[in-house]
Amino acid sequence: MRAENGPAAEAGGDTVAAVVRQWQAVRPDIDTGPMEVIGRINRCAALLQQAEDAPLRRAGLTRAEFDLLGALRRTGHELTPGELARETFSSGAAVTKRLKQLQERALVERRADARDRRVAHVRLTDAGRGLVDTILPEQLSYETVVLSVLDGGDQERLSDLLGGLLARLEGRLGPGRG
Repeated sequence: MRAENGPAAEAGGDTVAAVVRQWQAVRPDIDTGPMEVIGRINRCAALLQQAEDAPLRRAGLTRAEFDLLGALRRTGHELTPGELARETFSSGAAVTKRLKQLQERALVERRADARDRRVAHVRLTDAGRGLVDTILPEQLSYETVVLSVLDGGDQERLSDLLGGLLARLEGRLGPGRG
């Protein structure tokens, strides 16, 4: 699918509608219904990622780094890197890299387990906690603006539909896979 807005906007509809029209012109025998849903979900995700999250960007954080900080804040206790990987649906290697960067910024601290020195425990520093507590309301306001094109009822229906799809996919594919 194309990443730019172009003929789709001129022809009416979104970029996925233009792609679907093209496929229907060359392959009228195939059902493009799944493409219309999955394509739009993927396109929305790509645009949201392109825009990046403004409050996070201003704080010099990526979404993935903020997810780690948020996991530590919302659980309210220390977590091991493995637990953080599960909480954030990330690989262990990615978590290790992000934790190193966050530790260099003094947003998290690691301590070795008293009984097993191979196990690390990670916690937020006061600076990390303060950053999350400052950014979260800003981030939610930003996301509210992004979603403001939908009225409250539409947002609720979309959330319910996506929640149902996600639950089925997670059940079928298993958490953290696919």
